[in-house]
Order: sequence, then C-alpha cells, then structure tokens
Amino acid sequence: MDFDLSEEQRAIQDTARAFARDEMMPFAGQWDEDELFPVDTLRRAAALGFGGIYVDADLGGSGLSRLDATLIFEELAQGCPSTAAYISIHNMVAWMIDAYGPDELRRRLLPDLCAMAKFGSYCLTEPDSGSDAASLKTRALRRDDHYVLDGSKAFISGGGLSDVYLVMARTGEGGPSGISCFLV
Repeated sequence: MDFDLSEEQRAIQDTARAFARDEMMPFAGQWDEDELFPVDTLRRAAALGFGGIYVDADLGGSGLSRLDATLIFEELAQGCPSTAAYISIHNMVAWMIDAYGPDELRRRLLPDLCAMAKFGSYCLTEPDSGSDAASLKTRALRRDDHYVLDGSKAFISGGGLSDVYLVMARTGEGGPSGISCFLV
C-alpha cells in the first residue's frame, strides 16, 4: 500500500499551508481578542475551493475526498484553529445538503455556500447533553405539512452570522435512527 501523497494532494496541502501562513496566522490573535468572524478571509478561502470541499463541482464545490479535507484542515488549523474549525463545520453543512437534500434545495443553496457568499452552521450541542447526538432532547414534531422544533441549542459556531442553520433534532423514540436534520 502506498501512503505517499499524490502530486495533486501535495499541491492542495501547499495551498492551504500558504493561505494559513499569509491570510490567517498574522490576524488570528486579533480575531480572537476582538471576537471577530473573519468574513473576508473566509470568502478568500472559499475562492481556493475551501467552502465546498465535499460538494461536487457542478454546484460550485471542489469534489475532494476526506483525505484531501484532512490535509486542508491540518494546515488551516496552524493559522487559526477556531477559523479552521468553523470552515470544517461550514463544509459539513454543505456536504449534508448535497448528500441528502432535494435537488431544488441543493441548486438554491450550494453555490452560495461553496462561495461563502452565505454561511452555514449546524446545531447539535445542547445545554444538558453536549454534542452527544444520541442524547438529543430537541424534538421535531410533525404538524400537517411541516415540523415544529422544540428544544434548545448552545455553542453554535457562526451563530448569529450564518444564513443557513442545520438543526439536529429527534423525530422518533430512542437511538440515533430517530434523529433528523432540519434547515432553518
């Protein structure tokens, strides 16, 4: 088995490393001190393909693998761990919409998410159960042709600034099979 990175993977890694060094590292301390969500920097990261890493190219994504993403996030985290974590979360939201959303929703949301013209956050963590999906208390109750969410979430990365929130809620009794995601 060959564990060497391909030439393309080394180029991805080098691009992420240079971006972290030049666009994130010099500003990371100030962003944290000022509690700043670095919108312009995030959009420059998206211009490199880091806003839709797992999304297919036909909707503006990069169509990269999980290994490629690991190389990207490892390098970005050297520049600013909290910004790298948010980019990872944003990518998970885009991936879930791409993988599980209906085509109309995918076409409507993914180009802007991949470009980070719009930002995405997921809402998993709850005050009493942390980030343990099996312990979710937030419920989604079916009412006619829609769901009503009932519960509390905490520690939403990008919260208050995101345009798309993917909320994880319980729709059935017991176990992870009764958990669904909702866009709000």
